[in-house]
Amino acid sequence: MPSGKSAPPVSRDAQIDTLRTWIAGSENIVFFGGAGVSTESGIPDFRSVDGLYNQKYAYPPEEILSRSFFLRRPGEFFKFYREKILIRGISPNKAHAALAKLEGTGRLRAIVTQNIDGLHQAAGSRNVYELHGSAHRNYCMDCGTRYGFDFMLGGGDDVPKCTKCGGMVRPDVVLYEESLDDGTFSGAMRAIRDADMLIVGGTSLVVYPAAGLVDLYTGDKLVLINKSPSPRDGAADLLIPGSIGEILAAATDLT
Repeated sequence: MPSGKSAPPVSRDAQIDTLRTWIAGSENIVFFGGAGVSTESGIPDFRSVDGLYNQKYAYPPEEILSRSFFLRRPGEFFKFYREKILIRGISPNKAHAALAKLEGTGRLRAIVTQNIDGLHQAAGSRNVYELHGSAHRNYCMDCGTRYGFDFMLGGGDDVPKCTKCGGMVRPDVVLYEESLDDGTFSGAMRAIRDADMLIVGGTSLVVYPAAGLVDLYTGDKLVLINKSPSPRDGAADLLIPGSIGEILAAATDLT
């Protein structure tokens, strides 16, 4: 991919016009997003000033959300998980709606997300690679019985137990110290390799191996949409700072 990109358009309208034109001229678009896609729905992110990783807890959030902590102190894990991760009453925002609309046109072929909230599917998207799993999928660690989102709500530090065998029920999410699902990661890799346009948004691009997926794109329409700078800004063919919901809604004429 060429380096030393030329200066971006001077106005936001010009940037959005370019994005709209690129979308119209593409047939295999992939969107890759992170926590910033869902903050506009009221879900806190992790690394911003007000994010979970900058708040004070008895243990660092990275430790609480690790496999070893989960197995060692499940009650404390579930208390944090319910209070900070299982957000109730949330709805898709403009970004989710715009992407679902774009998928409906046939131009957007896949969404690759680091989020576990299921909002892309709630908005109507179908081909979604959930790299870190989903809070809407849960299973008994002993017998494998599956449970939904509401089953996990419970209260306090109660450890959810399987109604069939009494085993501990855990969320089907990827914790620290765990590997990504091979099938999901391989599918995401193929989608990005084959894309003729890659839109990246709402992600700090510092969490690996997910962040490394951007390197698989070899086209010339790499778009980065973020409120804050990322390590990949210099590689972007089009860099648009700002609200991902407003930008995608404008570029897809969802007004």
